[in-house]
Amino acid sequence: MSEPAKVGRAPSLDDLAAMAEEAFARLPNGFRQMTGDVIFRVDDFPPDDVLDELGIEDPFGLTGLYHGVDLSRRSVFDPSPQPSMIFLYRRPILDEWAERGEVTLEELVAHVLVHEIGHHFGLSDDDIDAIEAAAG
Repeated sequence: MSEPAKVGRAPSLDDLAAMAEEAFARLPNGFRQMTGDVIFRVDDFPPDDVLDELGIEDPFGLTGLYHGVDLSRRSVFDPSPQPSMIFLYRRPILDEWAERGEVTLEELVAHVLVHEIGHHFGLSDDDIDAIEAAAG
């Protein structure tokens, strides 16, 4: 597990990237293998053009994003797609973590990561919410 952030210092981009790597490593092997060659990236905020495209006015309103052709829509007849990417947005994640208070930052990073991997698999937000509710 990564070293906790020092008092008075917000976790850096590298700190969140390390948390995401650790969360991914803790997932079941089969799940990780099915995820394939997804690139993970941590940025402070989503770019303005992404927020505009999604109709999100508040940059704190998006903690993560899957970008790519999900596995359910890929075909061997299609040209090779650009690599799939999962973005985690540090500042919105930290803001949500501070507001919620009942989860650790590591748990929240893992939650956002798994949620975006769900989109890579072709699941909708409702599908993901139902799976999380069933898992308790």
